[in-house]
Amino acid sequence: MEKIVEYGVNNLHKAQVLAYGLFGCFLTKNRSFLYKKLSNFYFFRKLHPHSPIEYMKDLSLSEEDYLKTIYQLSALTHFKEGVGTNEIAQKISISAASVSDMLRKLAQKGFINYVKYQGVTLTEAGKQHAVSTIRKHRLWETFLVEKLRFRWDEVHEIAEQLEHIQSPLLINRLDEFLEFPAFDPHGDPIPNEDGEFKQMSRITLQEAPIGAPLRVIGVEQDSTTFLQFLNKIKVNIDTVLRVLERIDYDASLEIEIEGQKTLMISREVSENIYVMEDARS
Repeated sequence: MEKIVEYGVNNLHKAQVLAYGLFGCFLTKNRSFLYKKLSNFYFFRKLHPHSPIEYMKDLSLSEEDYLKTIYQLSALTHFKEGVGTNEIAQKISISAASVSDMLRKLAQKGFINYVKYQGVTLTEAGKQHAVSTIRKHRLWETFLVEKLRFRWDEVHEIAEQLEHIQSPLLINRLDEFLEFPAFDPHGDPIPNEDGEFKQMSRITLQEAPIGAPLRVIGVEQDSTTFLQFLNKIKVNIDTVLRVLERIDYDASLEIEIEGQKTLMISREVSENIYVMEDARS
């Protein structure tokens, strides 16, 4: 199956190469081979940064990232409000002027509704593209964790590249291969082929009642450093917790992990962990 990766490096472009590499690596169980071939791919990208991408017909990778960001920010208000230019700039760490330029392009292509100094909203076409990108990202993260044994703090950057593959057949086959997961390794819902998200009733650990058995079902923040911190204190999806005490001074919590270890966590940490009452306890 190494030939799968060889073909990808020699004949395809960008995210497609990663897909061939990952599937080839999974079939051969040879992660070192994957790293070697992908390093060749990155060298190719440096030599040919403007090579044509036939499969990316409607949007550039950057434009897809903008649509995904607008969707995620819109979801915070349940799509009831437009998203401000400064919000987008802060989210993706770029100047507001550059964001305005990109928004004009997306508006011209019919993916957003944009009037300067007013909030940005997605058109139906823009929303479909954004949901599709999110679906691909979360399916690839699930594949990396479940099939290639990556940790949940290792997969985001790889999935950021894989999410730009424009092959509905590949993504639907991936979904089927993974047995149609409803949630990714961080607890985020994966939209199905029709763009529908499965919702789960959840609260933050900060909001949880004292003494009740709780099961971790997701995280708000999926930065590498935060996930590595959770690894260190042995908290992951499906970990059972109890809040033993909430400190009035700073809202920090004393928690019990899996009925054994107890420790203090800050308010910031507890506000970034989603839980639900554990019916199994």
